[in-house]
Amino acid sequence: MPKVKTKSGAKKRFTLTGSGKVKRKHAYKSHILTKKTTKQKRNLTHSGLVSSADMNRVSQMLNI
Repeated sequence: MPKVKTKSGAKKRFTLTGSGKVKRKHAYKSHILTKKTTKQKRNLTHSGLVSSADMNRVSQMLNI
């Protein structure tokens, strides 16, 4: 049986915390930043956690 590969896009976007949760970054922070307010850009800087509704899909992509 061959090894199961992780999705290379997912391993660039998600990291595991020590307690087993999955950290993620916010979207909408890469371009077209002139029309976004400073407060909106500042709040998108902080990282968040993957919600429990999406954990099943993300763990399949990462082969956790």
